[in-house]
Amino acid sequence: MSSKPRYDCIGDGYAKTRREDPRLREQIFAALDDALNVVNVGAGTGSYEPRDRHVIAIEPSDVMAAQRPPELAPAIRAMAQCLPLRDRSVDAAMAVLSVHHWDDGQEQGVREMRRVASGPVVIVTVDHEVSGRMWLMADYMPEVAALDRRIFPPMEKLAAWLGGQTQVSVLPISRHSIDWSLVSFWAHPERVLNADARQATSGFSRMEPAVIERVVASVRRDLADGTWDARHGHLRQLEDYDAGLRLVVNRP
Repeated sequence: MSSKPRYDCIGDGYAKTRREDPRLREQIFAALDDALNVVNVGAGTGSYEPRDRHVIAIEPSDVMAAQRPPELAPAIRAMAQCLPLRDRSVDAAMAVLSVHHWDDGQEQGVREMRRVASGPVVIVTVDHEVSGRMWLMADYMPEVAALDRRIFPPMEKLAAWLGGQTQVSVLPISRHSIDWSLVSFWAHPERVLNADARQATSGFSRMEPAVIERVVASVRRDLADGTWDARHGHLRQLEDYDAGLRLVVNRP
């Protein structure tokens, strides 16, 4: 594991296409209950941080922290596996599509969230078994499916690390979502051809250039000759789709 935060390398321009999805924001805020102070672990650019509560943002990457809006609190440079907070010193802890970047520190980082929060721990993550069946991974980029199997902890493992009572909910992704995560591509194959869209997803950013070139060329060809629509065009008629996004809510 490199000592340099991953998003110092791949996070440039992240805020261009990774904006808050209103529906996901509402579900996260509801899961935080009435918490008045919240630690956001892997806070990044500040997406999904509640504006009406006191937020302690933890973010190791200078590149990501520099993209935080000026109205948000500056992020503390720290790692998930060693949060600079006392036991039960915040009402709630949250991590949005962050845990899979904690590498060997995943278990300790999740346990740290549980240690410092007196109330709910809220984690947005991906069920790799479901996301791996999406057309992008299944037909074009099995390398990402293989990576996701290694880096996304299964729901039962998260529950074991957290203890207490854990509930896992499906988060269907709207075709109109303005948060262009990789799983949001389910209805928008054209995003594969958009360099800014690709760069703001860790799935593409962690691939070798040869893999990306192959995938872009294949999707471009299949869109041009109608192959993609013949196989997956029915997705263009859907408003929502389960691409594997999950909301994990744990209470002590």
